[in-house]
Amino acid sequence: MPSIDPHPSPNSALAPETVAAFFDVDNTLVRGASLYLLARKLHERRFFQFREILWFALKQLRFAARGEHLGDIHQIRDRALMMVRGIPVSEIEKIGNEIYDEYIEPKLWTGTVAIARQHRTVGREVWLVTATPLEVANVISDRLELTGALGTVVASEDGFYTGALASPILHAAEKAQAVRSLAKARGISLSKSWAYSDSYNDVPLLEAVGHPVCINPDARLRAYAKRRGWQVYDFRTGQRAAKLGLKAAGVLGALWAARRSFVRRSGS
Repeated sequence: MPSIDPHPSPNSALAPETVAAFFDVDNTLVRGASLYLLARKLHERRFFQFREILWFALKQLRFAARGEHLGDIHQIRDRALMMVRGIPVSEIEKIGNEIYDEYIEPKLWTGTVAIARQHRTVGREVWLVTATPLEVANVISDRLELTGALGTVVASEDGFYTGALASPILHAAEKAQAVRSLAKARGISLSKSWAYSDSYNDVPLLEAVGHPVCINPDARLRAYAKRRGWQVYDFRTGQRAAKLGLKAAGVLGALWAARRSFVRRSGS
C-alpha cells in the first residue's frame, strides 16, 4: 500500500491547495468490466435478449485474458448505446444499488479500496474516472463514500435514453482531459495528486499527476511503469491461468443461469 504522508508541507498553510486521488474502475477497483455487470442486470429486467448478454460475456472474457483494448471499448460503446435506447433513465438509477450489492461489491479489489480510504482519511478528495456510465460510477462512489465520479454521460430526452452520447466516452486521453477540467474547477493541484489505473490506455491520466500508480497492470503498462520508475501494486494472486480459469468459470456460470432463466421465461 502506498505511504501517504498525512502532514502538510510547510508552505501549505500559506497557500492551501486541494489534493486528490483519481481511480480507474475496471480491473483497478473492480475485477472485470463493470459495463458487463450492468448488462447482466438489464438482461434480468428483460430489456434485451440472451444473445446480447452472451456478446457482452465474450467481451468480458477477452478483457480478463488480454486487458483493455481500444477496439473493444468502441464496440462495447456502440452496442451498449443501441441497447439502452428507449430505456427510462430512472430505471438505471433505480437498479444502480442492486448492481452494486449483487455484482460490484463482491468484485472489489480490497487493496484498492484500502488505498482510496487512506486518501480520504488524510483529507484528500477521491474521484472515480471511468468509461462506465456515470449513473453506475456515482453509485460506486456513493457506496464507498468517495468524493465523486467522472463517467461517460449518455444523452437522454424526456427521461429516456436516446442511444447517443452527451459527450465523448471517458477513455484514454479523454480521462486526462476530464481530470484537468475538474482540477481547474475545484482548485486541485495535479502535481501533488495521485492517479491509479491498470491499463496502458490510461497513461495520459497517469502522466497528468505527480504520483502515478499502477494497480494490476496489463503487460504494456507494467513495462512502461518499470521504465518510468512508477509504483506498481498487483492484488491478483496465484497463477494467471488459474485466475483466468476462475473468471471464465464465473462468466460461463452466469451465462448458464441467464440462459435457463431466459428459456423458462420464453416457455411461460
